[in-house]
Amino acid sequence: MQVLTGFAVVVIAFSVMLFLTAVGAIVLPTVVLVAVPFVALLACADVFTAWQRSRLAAFAGVRIPEAPSVLPRSGGTLIADLLKAAGTLSTWRQIGYHLLIGPVIGTVGAMAVAAAWSGALVFATGPLQALLLPDSAGHRVPGIGAPKIAAVSAAGLIALFVAPWIARAAAALDTAAAVAMLGPGRGEELARLAESRAGAVSAADAERRRIERDLHDGTQQRLVSMAMRLGLALATLEDLPEDARTVIERAHEDAKDALKELRDLVQGMHPAILTDRGLDAALSGIAARAPLPVKLTVQLPPGKKLPAATEAVAFFIVSEALTNAAKHAEATDATVTVAGDGHNVLVVTIEDNGHGGADPVRGTGLAGLRQRAASVDGTLHIHSPLGGPTVIRAELPCGW
Repeated sequence: MQVLTGFAVVVIAFSVMLFLTAVGAIVLPTVVLVAVPFVALLACADVFTAWQRSRLAAFAGVRIPEAPSVLPRSGGTLIADLLKAAGTLSTWRQIGYHLLIGPVIGTVGAMAVAAAWSGALVFATGPLQALLLPDSAGHRVPGIGAPKIAAVSAAGLIALFVAPWIARAAAALDTAAAVAMLGPGRGEELARLAESRAGAVSAADAERRRIERDLHDGTQQRLVSMAMRLGLALATLEDLPEDARTVIERAHEDAKDALKELRDLVQGMHPAILTDRGLDAALSGIAARAPLPVKLTVQLPPGKKLPAATEAVAFFIVSEALTNAAKHAEATDATVTVAGDGHNVLVVTIEDNGHGGADPVRGTGLAGLRQRAASVDGTLHIHSPLGGPTVIRAELPCGW
């Protein structure tokens, strides 16, 4: 049934789309007129592609992922939309399937299946035909030509055994062609996955910013208020018993410690300065607070805005690299350079004068940096020979 229904669909699709193609060829000298049959051709391609997907889902249990629609939907002018559709590979794959691949495979497959089953039934019923059908003189003569009847019957039985395999092979070829031509190409699938991952990263980053704002505006302010009230109590209540004063002093210290830990947590989630003032100011803050002297150079094209996810990844890479340089490499100074390379890539380079030997396998946070870079389709390279220096270079797509 899959092959026969496919043959019916491809015959209809081929006839309609061939007619539209012929109309477009006849009026080719007139650009405005040729646009009309071309748009109709694209609309038919979308409709027939949906038919084929439904057919394969129903008869073969195969769900073909949807490729980008061939209809122009950018909202621009008609000519611009048509040129965009004409320049899309999936458009010509779908049209090519309906005009060439589908009809050829559908016709050959349907003929092969029909011939296999009809031939098998005709040959397998040879003895019955000899008994029921008259000869040229009008007499039924069973027993005449028995060896030939037996041979034909044997061929029919063999054909009955082979026919399902022919039908299965035709259906497999039909499915493979439809999946290859009507589904998204490898490049389109990779682009879709990259877009999906970028969306997930952006959503996670937005959620981190929301949590950071909630903690900053809510919990952090309450801790500040509590610490101030406890400090005020210690300063104004001079007649407190010593035990009560000790308890209040400890509570005051605990509040300040909790406030510091919360600030560090908020800074680690998504620093507010990164959202408010951008990457340059955020990195300047890191350099100022670093436990070693840091020479910072940030060269970003004027008027260019980095994606929020890329800014966050660059920020955390620099922050973690400087922490590792001071804590593990015992470096005494570091250099951080952030610049665009002119090819839509942000290059972040951190170099320190420590003793080197940094190895992501040993778990110094470098593996996490690579994962952060990979989350935005970036790369991170580490060069850290024994004796130093250690150079970390991250290349992050910035979408300029």
